[in-house]
Amino acid sequence: MSFFSGYEFFIYLFVLLIPAAVLGMREKSLKWYRWVISAFFIIRVYGPTPIQFLYLLGYVVFATYLVKIYLFLRTKHGRNKYIYGHAVFLALLPLAVYKIGVAEGFSLFGFLGISYICFRVIQVIIETYDGVICEIRELQFVEFLLFFTSLSSGPIDRSRRFNEDDDKIWTRKEYTELLSSGLYKLILGIFYKVVCSGVLYYVLQTYIDGHYTPLYLVGYAYVYGFCLFFDFAGYCAMAVGTSYVLGIRMPDNFNKPFLSVDIKDFWNRWHITLSSWFRDFIFTRFMIDSVRKKRFSSRLTGAAVGLILNMFIMGVWHGLEGHYIAYGLYHGCILALVEIYQKKSGFYKRNRQKKWYVAGSWFINLNVVMFGFLIFSGYLSNVL
Repeated sequence: MSFFSGYEFFIYLFVLLIPAAVLGMREKSLKWYRWVISAFFIIRVYGPTPIQFLYLLGYVVFATYLVKIYLFLRTKHGRNKYIYGHAVFLALLPLAVYKIGVAEGFSLFGFLGISYICFRVIQVIIETYDGVICEIRELQFVEFLLFFTSLSSGPIDRSRRFNEDDDKIWTRKEYTELLSSGLYKLILGIFYKVVCSGVLYYVLQTYIDGHYTPLYLVGYAYVYGFCLFFDFAGYCAMAVGTSYVLGIRMPDNFNKPFLSVDIKDFWNRWHITLSSWFRDFIFTRFMIDSVRKKRFSSRLTGAAVGLILNMFIMGVWHGLEGHYIAYGLYHGCILALVEIYQKKSGFYKRNRQKKWYVAGSWFINLNVVMFGFLIFSGYLSNVL
């Protein structure tokens, strides 16, 4: 069984959501039931592969003690960068070992969803260092990590937002609205993933794959890009919708990304929780540190370098294969160029609100994005 895939999963899901809806409509706490349903699906998905199941549980236990120990040290020693750096390093180490292992042909510490759980752990450590998080309840932290809807592929929720909903008992009126929105998102996600993505994948495999002329490459870029969107956006919509039914307002991960008018707008609409995580915890901190140390002659230069670095790390996060790194660098360079252009160009400032400029910018950006998907797919490696 896989999360949000196959008849077996969906039969179990819809049956197990019925008690959640009953509890919510009766204004009862859904906390304990979230534990039950998460445990059920984790056992069903990870159980057939015991080593993955053990890695998952081992990392969760390790992460829980890590954040608790770091909170204690943060309280005792304050904002000690040495301790903070080691805490982040330890949280990241299993993911790094896994990624390197995959690149070298072996798997160690690998379990479904390791990247997304790792990001949650690092977020808690960073915000503890900032003094934003001053208390960590072990059971709630474990629930945050193991909440099954977003365990394998996101969205990446934030602990403080999750905890707020986790402790909340919804009124009947509030839960009715939450249930309605959740079921809509769940059904929309199924349509996206099963129907739209399925049809596009069939077209890709049947009519386009294996052809490398320029026209076919353009076709591959567009069909692959839309297929990837409907597959991933569908998955995330199902995860968000299910979370709503279970009383957790998981953040949306997509917002009409193909209507974006420039690459910055695109990354505010595509994989929103990932891009905002990188912006908040990598790019912004790089910029603050660069300004403090006067690392660059101007903030614009620093921003350009920060954007390239930020997207390079995002590419590496996807994998150590060349096409993932190239994808990250490609988007980083485009973001940097757009940032410089928008800050320096009088032409842009005079015309950015005009309809012809917005339309032209949208068309150019759409093709830039689709070429990026072609890089991401690794399909170009068959041509080069």
